[in-house]
Amino acid sequence: MTESLEQARGLLASGDVSGLLRYLRTDQDELSLREVAGLLAGAARLAALGDLEQAAALVAGGAYESAGDELAALWAFGYSCVGHRAEFLAIRPLARALELAPDAGPVLGELVTALEGDGQHARAVAVLEDHEPVLEWLHRYQYVYNAVMAGELGKAAAGFGRLPEPEDEQWGPARERVRRMLARANALGEVSPLDFRDLRGWHYVLTGGVLGCVSPYGFGEAMTGRYAYLNDSARGCAAGLRRLRLVLEAAGAAVESVALLPDRSSRIIGLAAAEVLGLPAADFDLREPGAGALVVAYDLAFCDSEFVASLRERVPGQVLFERATCWTDPPRVTADVCGLLAQFCTPPWEGQLGRLEDGTVGELPGDDRPVEEIAAEIVCAEPDEDVGDGSAPPDPDEGLRRFVEAVMGARAREVGGGWLGGGRYYVPNAGPVPSSRFL
Repeated sequence: MTESLEQARGLLASGDVSGLLRYLRTDQDELSLREVAGLLAGAARLAALGDLEQAAALVAGGAYESAGDELAALWAFGYSCVGHRAEFLAIRPLARALELAPDAGPVLGELVTALEGDGQHARAVAVLEDHEPVLEWLHRYQYVYNAVMAGELGKAAAGFGRLPEPEDEQWGPARERVRRMLARANALGEVSPLDFRDLRGWHYVLTGGVLGCVSPYGFGEAMTGRYAYLNDSARGCAAGLRRLRLVLEAAGAAVESVALLPDRSSRIIGLAAAEVLGLPAADFDLREPGAGALVVAYDLAFCDSEFVASLRERVPGQVLFERATCWTDPPRVTADVCGLLAQFCTPPWEGQLGRLEDGTVGELPGDDRPVEEIAAEIVCAEPDEDVGDGSAPPDPDEGLRRFVEAVMGARAREVGGGWLGGGRYYVPNAGPVPSSRFL
């Protein structure tokens, strides 16, 4: 038994399914596919995932009567991994299945889906290019989408030129989605380089939203404008609301009121936003469309799903602001203005990590004052002009203003890529700009 297999089996024997999955994410190449499948069958058994256990056990056994049986087993294993959001474990079996059946369109599509889910967009593009003769409409859509996500705009534009209107109307929104991505990229012109460090530019291309703040920490050490873990502060919230006001003014967005979402954090930041912008505030009403309202969330991941779902479709004049967006597990709805991107962000009024009275590090007590008092403190706070560790390029107000003016300009409107245009799409991956993350 190899050392890698022994370590993985030790995690499984201890019942540490999460630890095993983290181990397999980084070290599965040290194991054979049958060994990985055997480990995953055991993990699925512990997690009561019967379909995955059965599919993994069949591959782990490896006793196939024919190549067709092997193909079916590999397909079922990979498909089940994708279904349970373990795409990184689906890639090897699906790649092997595609070797056995290179003309199998469903296998090709599922492998690309797995690569997408694992953020391997450039590899997805390469796989599709290798199978050009068998590409169907869905594969051609996947090619355009993954080319954009990989930062290959030239390939994406060429691929879109080969993507006709779908015969099945249900795929129409997918084609429109990538059309708008390309339109937004074209609309940025010279205001944004769209290189692998241009987080604000690519955030706009992929989501249609404007990123207010680029993290000034660890920019050159693989964070590239995103935060890993952030203890937010009243001064930080004040700075985020000042940037929101700048975006609204530069865009000429005439919002008339602030709509308050029901969770405590969103009510706090919403009340503060209303005061900063000089607007009346009222509870968000699911029965009304909220035209002309600024809907304010602290973190959409912690909002009631019914409210989030109601924000998916745009309403005329409505703007959605999110103070902190989780970039590793984004919300199903993308905000029109995003304050910052962080893997973990703890609001100032929640129990943050810090130094306790006994000198140890632990969770500090939260702030249970009324939401109105905490909001008033944010309004009065001096905005935090955090310069960070000196690794990030400057992010002045004027640069953000020019960016917003560009995405609201005539060129953007002509190509249908202007801000507040199109749906609030869910974008599950980070895109062309990489950042380090906690596993």
